[in-house]
Amino acid sequence: MLKGLKPILYNGREVWPLIEGGKGVSATNHSSSGAWAAAGGIGTVSAVNADSYDENGNVVPQIYHGRKREDRHQELIRYAIDGAVEQVRRAYDIANGPNGMRGAININVLWEMGGAQEVLHGVLEKTKGMVAGVTCGAGMPYKLSEIAQQYNVNYLPIISSARAFRALWKRAYHKVSDLMAAVVYEDPWLAGGHNGLSNAEDPLQPQDPYPRVKLLRETMRKEGIADDVPIIMAGGVWYLRDWQSWLDNPELGQIAFQFGTRPLLTKESPIPGEWKDALTKIEKGDVLLHKFSPTGFYSSAVRNEFLRSLEARSERQVPFSTEKAGEHTHQLDVGVKGKNFWVTRGDLLRAREWDGLGFTTALKTPDNTLVFVTPEERAEVRKDQADCMGCLSHCGFSSWKDHDNFTTGRLADPRSFCIQKSLQNIAHDGDIKKNLMFAGHAAYEFGRDPFYSNGFVPSVKQLVDRILTGD
Repeated sequence: MLKGLKPILYNGREVWPLIEGGKGVSATNHSSSGAWAAAGGIGTVSAVNADSYDENGNVVPQIYHGRKREDRHQELIRYAIDGAVEQVRRAYDIANGPNGMRGAININVLWEMGGAQEVLHGVLEKTKGMVAGVTCGAGMPYKLSEIAQQYNVNYLPIISSARAFRALWKRAYHKVSDLMAAVVYEDPWLAGGHNGLSNAEDPLQPQDPYPRVKLLRETMRKEGIADDVPIIMAGGVWYLRDWQSWLDNPELGQIAFQFGTRPLLTKESPIPGEWKDALTKIEKGDVLLHKFSPTGFYSSAVRNEFLRSLEARSERQVPFSTEKAGEHTHQLDVGVKGKNFWVTRGDLLRAREWDGLGFTTALKTPDNTLVFVTPEERAEVRKDQADCMGCLSHCGFSSWKDHDNFTTGRLADPRSFCIQKSLQNIAHDGDIKKNLMFAGHAAYEFGRDPFYSNGFVPSVKQLVDRILTGD
């Protein structure tokens, strides 16, 4: 046992200060989260379009039949509620093994997912007594406390700065302070998935998490929040021995740790075998903090063929005017037909070069630029945009918005992608090179950690026991 590491009190019982990150769209399910809770930690079921099963135990494909996006969006919400309820029930059964539940089961939702509030209500209504708490980030989930109060469950907001926490506390959380069981600090430069970088922060200039967490604790103290309300460090956590100075640290108060990437490589992890194999081959620097997500947030994922193609697509981009003006003195003669697009001479030459390489179609972006793609890429982009089922509250790729008149009012952005399609694909045996593979920036440790030598894949219990030693 690592010196200084002690259980915390959560939901009326002592649990290890180890939280499983709730990775969305089937990358975390009942099997992994139930086993994590059974090992004495806090397991987290992802309630983001989780899998349901038929009478034979097979995953029910999420197929959409509605003619309108609004109809498909309602189908998506039904899938999300049914899947999350099924996952919670199964996780709860696993956690309540022969020796009783040792840990706890949380659910995780993204505030910016489509129908987030409706999904939360639907899941919590049908899983009373099973869910200990709700973690929620990816946006400003100010109604999280109100919803948690209705069902008497804990809530654990995910934030990336003291400033964001203070805004949420002042607006709503101070009214339901007794149910705020912890605050998750998700480091925007270290964590996998979507990251909460503000406009004032440079994605290329990572900041040390210690002063940011220290400031968060100071902010919490100023609001009268006791030090025994843990701050959960999320992002970049691998060996707890590297964080030992954070334990019993009077500047930080009670600290716990979230593991998102490391539980991917366990026997209970639901991700496909090919994905698990790929994790051990990730090298330092292979995880990219990128800006292609249709949410508008930065996010961190493995820089595979999929991400490289999005990078290349954005590089094949030129600004334009619809009339001759300023430096836009040359009429574009490739990629577009029958329309007046004026560009600089240099951009005209570049566009002709891309056309010669097979990128013969230009697509408009919301920023008055054109990106050059192949006809096949254009067809895929247009089909994916047309098939949108509203998985996000606001989607830059399809211009969907889940309220008002169902549109963001902006042009759909071909530089992005359908995140629902890609995450469903990779979680269900799709090509790992051609789909989005979320990972934290410490994922390269899989290939260096002797625990995984000779292809060893631990059970969740073996992983938790290993983590508790500091390794």
